[in-house]
Amino acid sequence: MDYKMSELVAKTNVPKSTILYYIKEGLLPQPIKVKANLHKYDDEHVELIKYIKYMKEEIGSSIDDIKSILKNKNDSFSSSYSMLAPLMNTLSGESTSLQHYKKIEFIEHFDIEESLLNQLLNDNILIPLDENNFTQKEASIINLVESFMEVGVDYAVLKEYVKHAKIISELEQKMQKDLCSIKSEDNFSTLWKIMFETLFSTKEYIFNRSTHKVLHQSLKDELKK
Repeated sequence: MDYKMSELVAKTNVPKSTILYYIKEGLLPQPIKVKANLHKYDDEHVELIKYIKYMKEEIGSSIDDIKSILKNKNDSFSSSYSMLAPLMNTLSGESTSLQHYKKIEFIEHFDIEESLLNQLLNDNILIPLDENNFTQKEASIINLVESFMEVGVDYAVLKEYVKHAKIISELEQKMQKDLCSIKSEDNFSTLWKIMFETLFSTKEYIFNRSTHKVLHQSLKDELKK
């Protein structure tokens, strides 16, 4: 559907000056120029503006952050993939400042035992972003496992993390698909709110509070003895 600028402003509740700024910065595609003083916008403009507004107001993202996220978006912002794509960098937990190593470089640089590395890869305790891309994060986990082994304790909790993480990730994928299946121009911002707050706030809250509750009860029980 095509919109005039006045209609775009009404649909998004974003001022004309801000929309023109987004276009200038490359956050929005150029409109179709019908004639000298008439430009047409479409549904992609509406969705992108709502998305940018959400990212700025709810997540605190800067224009540069959003520009980086949108740089690799696909042509349609309506698909399941494109709704999820902007989350991927955050979900990976990768910092842009981390140095990356090929497998052989990683083994040599951090003095890693290759058999242990392969074992943790097979157990999915190590999950590099691709099979030949390792960072300090993977080295830290290997060091942790070595500490378990040093004191003679099985790292069973890490193995259980893997099992439950797989179940939870599948539920999260289903949630994402369910949200995309009901997406409309009216609920776009609400769907992003559900997605972000579930993955980055509520999950952490539930996990950490559950651990706190169990350990706190354990401490109370110990003090009673």
